[in-house]
Amino acid sequence: MPDSLTAFELLLEIDQRCRALAAALAPVQAQVGSWSGIGFRMGEHRFVAPMGEIAEILHEPRFTLLPGVKPWVKGVANLRGQLLPIIDLCSFFGIEISPLRKQRRVLVLEYKDVFVGLQVDEVLGMQHFDQAELDTHVQALSNVLLTPFIQGRFAGQPECWVFSPFALAQAPQFWAVAG
Repeated sequence: MPDSLTAFELLLEIDQRCRALAAALAPVQAQVGSWSGIGFRMGEHRFVAPMGEIAEILHEPRFTLLPGVKPWVKGVANLRGQLLPIIDLCSFFGIEISPLRKQRRVLVLEYKDVFVGLQVDEVLGMQHFDQAELDTHVQALSNVLLTPFIQGRFAGQPECWVFSPFALAQAPQFWAVAG
């Protein structure tokens, strides 16, 4: 590089090199056959929610208890000035809750007018699968309450069930929160 380049010219040159290198990379959407989601655990079962159905992942926030609601409604938290109801998915589905509080996370669901936090035992991070391995004709889980929200399964060790938070947001029993 010539010594006569100004700082601005040097930045332009770096920008051009970066753009040239990035042009060779395939965008995530162009990766044919790839399926990505957010992995999480409820009890002994592993699940994955489609990427577009989870807005945010939080550590368990402080929340205020609400009187007269079902036991699976943990309470309401203040998330950047917006009230976020916290729902314990394990309790909702009758799954034994993990005693390890440090691993619990809240998956934030934003769907139409729905803004709610779904508490799970553990978040396993971003998961990637081969789309061809998705089995949409799966036998029901032993927990029949989960069945309407399962869209398929990725076989393997361990197997991972595709869970749809959007389907949950549309379920009447999810909105029956009065105790």
